[in-house]
Amino acid sequence: MGGDNPVENNFVRVTQFLGSLVEDPVVWFRKKIVEPNQKDYSWYHQKFRRVPTIDECYTDDPLCKFEANQQFRRDRMVDSEILNILRQRFEDCVTYEAPDHKTRCLKLKEMYDEANTNWFIKYGDLGAYGNAEKALAKQKHRLIWERRYGPVGSGKGSKNDKEVQEQDE
Repeated sequence: MGGDNPVENNFVRVTQFLGSLVEDPVVWFRKKIVEPNQKDYSWYHQKFRRVPTIDECYTDDPLCKFEANQQFRRDRMVDSEILNILRQRFEDCVTYEAPDHKTRCLKLKEMYDEANTNWFIKYGDLGAYGNAEKALAKQKHRLIWERRYGPVGSGKGSKNDKEVQEQDE
């Protein structure tokens, strides 16, 4: 008796027909137009192609320098966000592991300290308007310093410092 009523069957057929009038063109458009033209990456993992770095650019190529600076800015934002995530993980660990956090969060602390040091080596002291050229000059100066005096922070002083110490004695 459930499906014998002709009025109910006609009503169901009409509503299905009206629904298909609206739905079928939308489904067709999605399947034939939208999905074939979609990119494969997830919305949060857009990949930019790497451009030449500033040391690969000619001195009279402003477009190459601009692209290198944009790449530098993107890299700086990504590295800063990674540093923020590591800091947040460490802070969450300290909050969660309250009295015993010094032993349980040691690995996260070491990871954060290393990432912080590496970030400062690359981007520190450049200021808000630092660009790829300034970072390259900073890297060059650091390499020259390390060649002359050993690794930065190793405690080895310059030759002048040694001479001053010998004179003081």
